[in-house]
Amino acid sequence: MKEVVLITGANGLIAKELAKKISNEYDVRFLTRKKRQANEYEWDLRKGTIDEAAFENVSHIIHLAGANISEKRWTAERKKELISSRVDSATLLRNTLRKREIKLKSFISASGINFYGTNTTEKIYSENDPPGHDFLSEVVVLWECAADHFKEQNLAERVVKIRTAVVLSEKEGALKKMLPPIQYGIGSALGTGNQYMPWIHIEDICSIYELVLKNNTLHGAYNAVSPQHATNAELTKKIAEVLKKPLFMPNVPSFVLKMLFGELSSAILEGSRASSYKIQNTGFQFKFPDLKDALKDLLKTP
Repeated sequence: MKEVVLITGANGLIAKELAKKISNEYDVRFLTRKKRQANEYEWDLRKGTIDEAAFENVSHIIHLAGANISEKRWTAERKKELISSRVDSATLLRNTLRKREIKLKSFISASGINFYGTNTTEKIYSENDPPGHDFLSEVVVLWECAADHFKEQNLAERVVKIRTAVVLSEKEGALKKMLPPIQYGIGSALGTGNQYMPWIHIEDICSIYELVLKNNTLHGAYNAVSPQHATNAELTKKIAEVLKKPLFMPNVPSFVLKMLFGELSSAILEGSRASSYKIQNTGFQFKFPDLKDALKDLLKTP
């Protein structure tokens, strides 16, 4: 009998791709706001309701739910939503496990590489470094605390937190947004372009989740980030190179991005590097450690 894996954030890119990857070996179920197929179960954070049938014989939960950080300006209301969608959702899961007296084999939570703070420095951050002091690092700290409660309250044998970099996929996310201007010959770097953009190929992030799901010795935080570092300018240049498009436009000035995005612009204009050493030390091998190879694969160019 297959072990049951319950995945939250059913409509997200990682959830969909990961489910394809593990569905031969696991019984995969989803928690979603609107049920569309047999293996989906509804939950409603605002009402605090959840279909408890989803928890029947569950062994693992992969918690990927969370409102998109870069989708809207960070109003006070939006900030609450960014935290609530991650933390309150975990609380609802925890309360349901307690009520049904279930102990998981593992609780695996998404987390963010912004744990270390949104700033551009020459430091390469490892999992041993403390959190930063801005809004995004606050979100990630609360997110990870919510995950740690599963172990502290004896609801999971182990907790793993995947500090995710910018996930590169042609289907959605940062790469998809960067493509049109470059394709039309008007692409350019943002701000100074010197801010680092920690990145990872969609296939590699799904493989990391698969690894930590299967290896019950792994616990704690892991940076899910490619070993090859790139700045915003380097990423923009590499995309143009792969698409065989010229780059001649000046950088988009920082003040324009600040006017357009407000406080959110800090996440666009700043960024540091993070080390992949810890996840590689588990024996994990990146399929796409090289940025150009990753882009060629995603953009299907020779």
